Amino acid sequence: MNKKILITGGPGTGKTELIRGLEKKGYNCENEIVRDITESEQKKGVKQFFLKDPIEFSKRLMILRSNQYNKSQNSDITFFDRGVHEIIAYLNFIKIKYDNYFIESAKKIVYDKIFILPPWKDIYINDNVRYESFDQCKQIHEEIVKVYKDLKVEIIVLEKNSVPKRIDNILQIINYKKI
Repeated sequence: MNKKILITGGPGTGKTELIRGLEKKGYNCENEIVRDITESEQKKGVKQFFLKDPIEFSKRLMILRSNQYNKSQNSDITFFDRGVHEIIAYLNFIKIKYDNYFIESAKKIVYDKIFILPPWKDIYINDNVRYESFDQCKQIHEEIVKVYKDLKVEIIVLEKNSVPKRIDNILQIINYKKI
C-alpha cells in the first residue's frame, strides 16, 4: 500500500524546495500544480486566475489535486506538495462564499501524515505567481491550520531548518527507511 505524505504550508515556506530534496533522494513526489494553472492563464492574458475567478480556479485545482492523490503509484511512499484542504483555506482567506463541494471533496482525501511548514520571513520571496505579502502568508498559514482543525485532521509542524534536516525529521517521524 502506498503511504501518502503531505507537505503543506502558506506560500514561500519552503515546500517546493523540500519536495525537490526528497526527489533528489529518490522519493516519489507529486509536485504543486498551482504554478502550471496560473502560468497557463497568464499566457492567455489573465494575470492572477485565482483572484479573477476564485471558484473556477479552485474547482479546477480540486479536480487536479484529487487526481494526483488518486493516481496509481509505483512506490510505497509518495510525498505531495500541497493538498486539497488548502483550497478551502485560500477561499477562506479571500473571504469568498463557496458551496459544500469543496468540504465534501476534501473529506474524501486522507493523507497518512501531514507536515505543515510555518511562515519563514528569511526565505520568503515574491515572484510572478506568488503575489502575497509575507503578512498574508502568515494569515494563509492560520487559515490552513484552521481548516485542518475544523476537519479534525492532525498536522505536524515542521520546524524551520535546512532541507536535509527537514527531510531527516520527516523520515524519522514517519519511521521510514528507503531500501
